[in-house]
Amino acid sequence: MHDTNVQVNYAPGLLPVFWDRSVVFFANLLSLFYGNEGATQELTACVGGVESYGGRLCPLLNLLFAGGENLLVLESPPDENLLVYFSEDLGLDLPEVVVLSHPDYRQLADLLAQQLESESGSTSTPDCSPGESASRRIAKHPAGWIDGFVTDDVLTQTADLLAKRTIIAPDASRRGNNKLLLHRFLEEYGFPVFDTVVIEGPEELPAAARSLRDLGYRQIVAKSQVGASGIGMHRFDTEDPALGELGKHMFYEGAVLVQGWLDDTCDETTIVGSPSMQLFLDDTSVNVYDVTEQILSEDSVHEGNSSPPPFWGASPEIETAMRDQACAVGRWLHETGYRGTASVDFLVARRRGRICVYVCEVNARVTGATYPAVLGRRFCPEGHWLMRNLRFEVPIRGRELLADLRRPGHLLGEASTQGVLPINFNVNSEGLVSKGQFLCLGPDEHTCLEYLMAAADVLPVKWTYDRD
Repeated sequence: MHDTNVQVNYAPGLLPVFWDRSVVFFANLLSLFYGNEGATQELTACVGGVESYGGRLCPLLNLLFAGGENLLVLESPPDENLLVYFSEDLGLDLPEVVVLSHPDYRQLADLLAQQLESESGSTSTPDCSPGESASRRIAKHPAGWIDGFVTDDVLTQTADLLAKRTIIAPDASRRGNNKLLLHRFLEEYGFPVFDTVVIEGPEELPAAARSLRDLGYRQIVAKSQVGASGIGMHRFDTEDPALGELGKHMFYEGAVLVQGWLDDTCDETTIVGSPSMQLFLDDTSVNVYDVTEQILSEDSVHEGNSSPPPFWGASPEIETAMRDQACAVGRWLHETGYRGTASVDFLVARRRGRICVYVCEVNARVTGATYPAVLGRRFCPEGHWLMRNLRFEVPIRGRELLADLRRPGHLLGEASTQGVLPINFNVNSEGLVSKGQFLCLGPDEHTCLEYLMAAADVLPVKWTYDRD
């Protein structure tokens, strides 16, 4: 069934030994869909300031890659106030940072080729553009490895030009994030799966809906083979004769999965939770290092995480099922050739009197849960953590935000195991923080929630929860 040479280490709450490598890491968030422009446009329309999300890697990268000097290539500049906080207050070692816009990223191979040709003396190219300046720093960096959120053709070409190695190949990155391949694996080995109809084109959606409606589902969800942050997933009411439309970008990878939507409206069904297990895969092992509860919107879009889940420790049945499936999926993911951090997302439901644990998807990359899980276990290894995305009604300066949290003693310090750790600020065109990811640490779930609620009192502007 699996490669028996792969060791599986199951130790929720205990950080594994990450890479002993140095890396040039590209925060290529706008490449998440491997050239699927329709999905990329949908992401940028739904998630404001998506190019600033890469800043979450600033406190994290040197924890994941501990083999020497690292270079983090971002799509927009990080907040300088946060960098000072990470370094001086938390004592974290930070990577060197360079900014490369997504258009320049897509042209990086050409920029590097020109740079290398210029250095050979055959031509002379003036250093006049930000893209050229960034490419020079990338070309001169001593790291031996190239990595990113996904491995696309740009990373492969960059690695070839600079005589570096990618952590994984593009096809391994793509396979590891493929929902149809995962579904077939789960089905083949007898794990629970959602009732599913696979369609080859949008004209087949009505028949799939009727089929699932006959099984008792009031709603269905169409899933493209590769998606992220709710992109590539559309929910429909089975009683709606129009159903809605599926754009061509949904079929970019081929067939689409149409699945019965499980919620409390299904007969004899109660949703227990939406947990996720955090994985790290190196060349010889699969490590399960944390278990979280996903905080989802009504549309099942990720808005945050907490750890451990509320039911953890009280339901051995759920824990055993999640462990068995996560370890098996981890082995499958290893066999696809994927290496690095990943998450296995679950849905736990009580159906017709029994507990059912389903794997929803695998995200084979640094995910929205990787940041809080690694930082949470780094500073509060035996406690609880809660991470939420907060959007501010009126944008605020980063230094003021940090000062407001520091003044009453809420801001986490290096020697503390509880408090608020701002992971990243999403800034607007004026450099003001419009949104951020905030990690609350404490000895128990109640303390974490108290820190989050205290922010409402100490911050000078109102905020609301937002998507990841």
